[in-house]
Amino acid sequence: MSLGEFELIQRYFVRKPDDWPGHPQLGHSQVCLGIGDDAALLELPPGERLVVTTDTLVAGRHFPHDAAAVDIGWKALAVNLSDLAAMAARPLGVTLNLTMPEANESWLAAFARGFWGLADIADVPLIGGDTTRGPLSVTITAIGCVEESVALKRGGAQAGDLICVTGSLGDAGAGLALAMSSAEMAGISDDDRAYLLDRLHRPMPRLLEGAYLRGIASAGLDISDGLLQDLGHLLKASNVGAELAVEQLPLSEPLQAYAATSSAALLQVRRWALSAGDDYELLFTLAPARARLLPQLRYTVIGKITPTAGLRLTAHGKPWEHDSLAGYQHF
Repeated sequence: MSLGEFELIQRYFVRKPDDWPGHPQLGHSQVCLGIGDDAALLELPPGERLVVTTDTLVAGRHFPHDAAAVDIGWKALAVNLSDLAAMAARPLGVTLNLTMPEANESWLAAFARGFWGLADIADVPLIGGDTTRGPLSVTITAIGCVEESVALKRGGAQAGDLICVTGSLGDAGAGLALAMSSAEMAGISDDDRAYLLDRLHRPMPRLLEGAYLRGIASAGLDISDGLLQDLGHLLKASNVGAELAVEQLPLSEPLQAYAATSSAALLQVRRWALSAGDDYELLFTLAPARARLLPQLRYTVIGKITPTAGLRLTAHGKPWEHDSLAGYQHF
């Protein structure tokens, strides 16, 4: 007999104190009423504003039909928490809407393992949602809070600001290339391959890094659709331009190894870093004098904001010519 909706929720998405001691869904002071009623009740910290974001992942569009359920559970939560990190917000809770062709218990167990694996790390409770029958898709709404005066927004970059990114870029693009093709990449070991695929399937939302940027960065967002496309959103919102140095793009050791094998490989790595997307690192701008306020944050300066609209790419100080690098397109 297949699971009913309420049994499904109870079995995989409600955790009881006796079964899961210390789980983040339990004992969160901001959750006045969670799963089990018509809606959740949350307590908003004094002086803070709600931050709300939602994303839908659809089978065949955002992940392959045969993608591992554990990875889908992790990534669906990660992309939403990344949006909170981009606003320098602290998570209060998430809701989960899950549409499935059937209630497959082994798939659900793996999906829940991935979802709760990241929820535990991020210390975020599941406070509600819905399940229904249909083509496979996952929609998560993440709710957070932040003081309005220190929220990180796209509009705020000023001429002379540094353009910075956390972590490394292009890993998810390389991971996707590996996942979609059996071809080997020169210089990529089995460990490197596993690392790149993990960066694609299990991105880590930069919540702590976002918190460090509160009241210090002038503008910011997360890199989901590709560095150039997302930087374009920031430039438009701030009414400024930018100069970007492609040799300064931060690359992981696996991509550095691959880029060193040939000029074609170096070009491919730069294309991944600039336009592949799915890295979910933070892109932010920073007045040079304020850099000393971030000793605890590891980041890379990749360019500067200019007063004239437009984006100029350089390599070692010279103009860098490239084909169109549009980034991810949703339609």
